[in-house]
Amino acid sequence: MTASKKVALVTGAAQGIGRGIALRLVRDGFAVALVDIKREGLDGVAREIQEQGGTCTTFSADIGDREQVRAAVDHADQTLGGFDVMVNNAGIAQVKSIAAVTPEDVERIYRINVQGVLWGIQAAADRFMMRQRKGKIINACSIAGHEGYALLGIYSSTKFAVRGLTQAAAKEYASKGITVNAYCPGVVGTDMWVDAEISQKGCTSG
Repeated sequence: MTASKKVALVTGAAQGIGRGIALRLVRDGFAVALVDIKREGLDGVAREIQEQGGTCTTFSADIGDREQVRAAVDHADQTLGGFDVMVNNAGIAQVKSIAAVTPEDVERIYRINVQGVLWGIQAAADRFMMRQRKGKIINACSIAGHEGYALLGIYSSTKFAVRGLTQAAAKEYASKGITVNAYCPGVVGTDMWVDAEISQKGCTSG
C-alpha cells in the first residue's frame, strides 16, 4: 500500500506531543500508524492527516499491555506495508507528594511510562529483525528524567527509568542496525500538563 513511504508508529497519538509528532512525520513523507487508548482522539487526528493528503491508520490499544503493543505493530506493518520507526511517546503524569503516593499509583504510572516503553522496544525490535532491516526506536523521556522534581517524584522516577532503558537498548541493538534514542522535553502546554498544573495547585493550596 505504501511501498514508496517509510512507516512510523506513534503511541499516545490522540493528543499533545504524540499528535504533533504524527503530524510532523506525515509532513516529512511518512505513513503513520496512530496508536492510543482514546478512540475519539485518534479519529480526530486521522481526519487532520487525511485532510492534508497524508496516509495513516489507527489502532486502539493499552500500551501497558504487551500483547496489545505487539498487535499494534502488526497492524501497522500489515496495513501500511512496512515498518521503519517506533515512537514510544505515550505516558501519564502524576502530581502528588511522595508521602501520599499509594501502591495503586505506582503500579499505574510504571505500567504505562516504563512497561509501555519496554513493550514498544521489544515489539519494534522483533519486527525489524523479522523483516531483516534496520529501524529506529524513539522513546519519550523528559527533563524530569535528568532531575527529580518536588510533587513529581514518581513521575520523575519513571522517566529516569526510561532514560536507562533507552541507553541499555541502544547498546543491545546497535549491532543489529537498530538505533534507540530518547527525547527529553520540558513542560509543554498539552492536556496532560494542564491537568497536572491543576493537581499541583490543589496539592499546594491551603
